[in-house]
Amino acid sequence: MHAPVPDHDPGKLLEDAETFIRQCYTELDREDEIEGRLAEIETEIAQTGHYDHTDDELAHGARMAWRNSNRCIGRLFWESLHVLDARDRSSAQDVYEGLCEHLEYATNGGDIRPTITIFKPMVRGERQVRIWNYQLIRYAGYETDDGVVGDPDSLEFTEYCRSRGWEGERTDYDVLPLAIETREGEPQLFEVPEDLVLEVRISHPDHVWFDDLGLQWYAVPVVSNMRLSLGGIQYTAAPFNGWYMATEIAARNFADGDRYDKLSEVADGLGLDTTRNRDLWKDEALVELNRAVLHSFERDGVKIVDHHTAAEQFGAFERREEAAGRDVTGDRSWLLPPMSSATTHIFHKTYDNRIETPNFFYQASPYEE
Repeated sequence: MHAPVPDHDPGKLLEDAETFIRQCYTELDREDEIEGRLAEIETEIAQTGHYDHTDDELAHGARMAWRNSNRCIGRLFWESLHVLDARDRSSAQDVYEGLCEHLEYATNGGDIRPTITIFKPMVRGERQVRIWNYQLIRYAGYETDDGVVGDPDSLEFTEYCRSRGWEGERTDYDVLPLAIETREGEPQLFEVPEDLVLEVRISHPDHVWFDDLGLQWYAVPVVSNMRLSLGGIQYTAAPFNGWYMATEIAARNFADGDRYDKLSEVADGLGLDTTRNRDLWKDEALVELNRAVLHSFERDGVKIVDHHTAAEQFGAFERREEAAGRDVTGDRSWLLPPMSSATTHIFHKTYDNRIETPNFFYQASPYEE
């Protein structure tokens, strides 16, 4: 979801704050505190043009934002989101340390915990913190005479990092540095400590030759380029994670033609004829890629979910929301798994794709700007 950052308007800020506070405090069974809290916020906005969320508002608001994320199939677990308050961190070094703490806490030895770390918000339209990375852990991509080495999706950001003096080892799996922008000026680059990057080497339960593909992937997908909009306050740095659905890695990152593009290699290993689409070699290769990813994560004790279970969990989320008297919004094109989608209940339903707040919104890429 792309949405422009709202202009600084104290009247609109107060209106958005009231909408949020009434819903938040009602859900927390604290209705008797609403009017007093709104009076405090109104005074704060009148005096400073800004207001600060309490710890409880920040935590429940972040969970509401996950619940309202139309593209996410994993929303059943929204109430379990661990919220780490990092609003007191000002310098790039402080932010970097907060991101390292996030990775350590969320990774949890493979028993991954849904986590969000929330840094300083925009104040009167002024941005305080921004993380330039798409995800905290992401592999670099390099243009070579023989094609791309690494992840083609990272070419531009890799080139930016190299322009700032960073040089990777030019392998398929170089972890990019963190680019952290604060009010101090130009973004600073920090290496992600190796001991905070849990990676899974991909093997197949039945095919030994699969090891020769040399595939691996990182365990925790921490999205770091989105803006958390919460009660009119904009948090431009609020990295968050759940755990992977296997198709995200196997049917997209490894299989997409503009990513690692491994489908033909898997098909060759399986001895499939790739000359005719009607032989469904792509489908067979996709299944085996997914089997390999699920097998490998399970082997290493790293939490992951298959797409059939994820769809069933989303169905449970829908039932819970209905019981709570809330409508479920959704972007069906994203909720449908990228394979076997007709076997899920989502395929047979339609969803209202209206945007509710609190929510997460994409931000323009700063290195492309």
